[in-house]
Amino acid sequence: MLLSVVVPAHRVQGYLRAALESVTGQSPPADDGPADRELIVVGAPDCGLDLAIAREFAERDARVRVLVLDRPWDTGAARNAGAAAARGAYLLFLDGDDLLLPGAVAEISARLTGDRPDVLRLGHDRVDWWGTVQPGDALPAARNQLFRRAFWDAHRLRFTEGPYDDVVPVHRAAFLASDAGTLASLDRLCVRHRLRRTGTSATAPGRAHFSVVDAYQRLTAETGGDPRIPAVRTAHLAAVLGDPGRIAPGDRAAFFRAAGLPGRYTAHRAREAVRAGRVRARAVARAGRKSLRARVMRALYRADLHRPLDPCLAVYGAYWNRGVACNPAAVYAKALELVPHIRGVWVVSSRHRDRMPPGVPYVIEGSRAYWRTMATATYLVNNSSFPGGFTKRPGQTYLQTHHGTPLKTMGLDQLPYPALTGGVSYERVVAHTDQWDFSLSANPHSTEVWDRVYPSSYEQLPYGYPRNDILCTATPEQAGKIRAELGIAPGSTVLLYAPTHRDYRRGFVPRLDLERLTRELGPGCVLLVRAHYFYGRSAGTAAGGRVVDVTGHPSVEELFLAADALITDYSSLMFDYACLDRPIIAYVPDWDAYRAARGTYLDLLSGRPGDSPGVVATTEDELFEVLRSGAWRSPEADALRAAFRSRFCPYDDGRAAERVVRRVFPVRSN
Repeated sequence: MLLSVVVPAHRVQGYLRAALESVTGQSPPADDGPADRELIVVGAPDCGLDLAIAREFAERDARVRVLVLDRPWDTGAARNAGAAAARGAYLLFLDGDDLLLPGAVAEISARLTGDRPDVLRLGHDRVDWWGTVQPGDALPAARNQLFRRAFWDAHRLRFTEGPYDDVVPVHRAAFLASDAGTLASLDRLCVRHRLRRTGTSATAPGRAHFSVVDAYQRLTAETGGDPRIPAVRTAHLAAVLGDPGRIAPGDRAAFFRAAGLPGRYTAHRAREAVRAGRVRARAVARAGRKSLRARVMRALYRADLHRPLDPCLAVYGAYWNRGVACNPAAVYAKALELVPHIRGVWVVSSRHRDRMPPGVPYVIEGSRAYWRTMATATYLVNNSSFPGGFTKRPGQTYLQTHHGTPLKTMGLDQLPYPALTGGVSYERVVAHTDQWDFSLSANPHSTEVWDRVYPSSYEQLPYGYPRNDILCTATPEQAGKIRAELGIAPGSTVLLYAPTHRDYRRGFVPRLDLERLTRELGPGCVLLVRAHYFYGRSAGTAAGGRVVDVTGHPSVEELFLAADALITDYSSLMFDYACLDRPIIAYVPDWDAYRAARGTYLDLLSGRPGDSPGVVATTEDELFEVLRSGAWRSPEADALRAAFRSRFCPYDDGRAAERVVRRVFPVRSN
């Protein structure tokens, strides 16, 4: 075996899957089989989602092994454990937010077909959260080097504990290999480090970075004072000092003295002052643009911002001010029960005020009452965003519930698809996520995605979706009542057809002959048609007696309860409907176009358990055959649905709303 890739995995759930796929998905080099490499993931008991992702890979790929530290987490200890378990000729230490670039394994294998150096340095770069690729830095890092395992073991190279764990082994390896003439480089980009907007423990500011000084003292001791150390030490410590994200301003003089850097700190400060002046100039320019926005912000809102926060006021919004719906509606209802002293007020647009149920307090977006409510409410709950340039005040608590499990790309993952996101300001997207205190997660998949695509410092709530509580608790009598209200005759088979919208198409145009579908199914079938809410309150389709347009129905959850099966395409409704354990048919006639235009996290056509919710049809004739033959409720379809439910509905038990309310609001004990 050529290569052992060791990946410490600790709180990198939003990045780990892509990191592991970048290793396992590499095509094997010519004349090599799949056993050319192994992947060793080292986790910790306190990071269950990281371990779950790693074990998922191990279950389907024999080259992947998972180790669990039996001690408090330490990156160096994790790397050492992985190296001790390795079987490959070479070691590569990647982090959970690194990527092995396509073709890297083939390039490495080709380079090592002749002489086999003890250390092989790899080309590397960095990419920030906006997708901007930058050259890799020159600081010592294990990620961009291969170490011959026999060489590593012979010289007893080990990562140290604590921060900067790779300083000693990386430099010692370089010195030893250089002296022996076995240090080489591969002039090919192989590794990409993904910078995280929220940073990591290795980049967060604080006195922990003083330990880099200790790391070089250990290196000096272990090498007997190698004369090459001062140059690399000065370069590294100066880079740490020059990073404002690592050394806080109040610690800079102390770090300069501890590091023993050449020159006087006053001269260093003068150079820093020039740099800071440039930063301030850019900040002034940004402030000028902000002042323009401030001048157009409503004067009443500015005045209301000086009012005290109301500790008993919560404001709710859903689907860009379309009324009482989705997760916020379920949280609102449960809050009335558990925290009745908290008064809830909804934000609704003037176009949708008729949707407000009688007796539910609301304000119209943009009105004076709206701005006062936004300025003084202590609790903010939304599944999208509040309108009008709202800015969260200190003391306010913002819960972002989201409104679906992501099948299509979201947030910063949309950056590679600019054609369909024209006009979207990702800076504003990130500024919005910076306001969140809590982000609700429906399942582990959502937790992974939200962590990466909305990179801010909020708390993830892995509680499930409150809107799905009714799907877990409803009785057959409730479902029968809903059917009766929809005018459905007893004993009918009810199919709900609910496709999502297309970014590249205007208006609702079903790629399905609805009348033909009902004819094919026979007189005992009723077809409910629900267009995406972006298309208004009607599907705009010609409906017969057995085709019912339910686009304007206020509760999709009630429609779920009425339906015996769901026909959808790329709508996140499939993840919610799976709670009911009823058949799901994926009708995806434009799969290739949709995936190319928007990007998806799942391959519905793969047939892999956990990816496909049931049977899949790509043409109208295939769909009719699936329904006529009964394949939609076959044992094979049931097995796919069971795996899908296991992956995407693990938290759904009817108590999600209660968990949310008890975490976000001050529930008083009786």
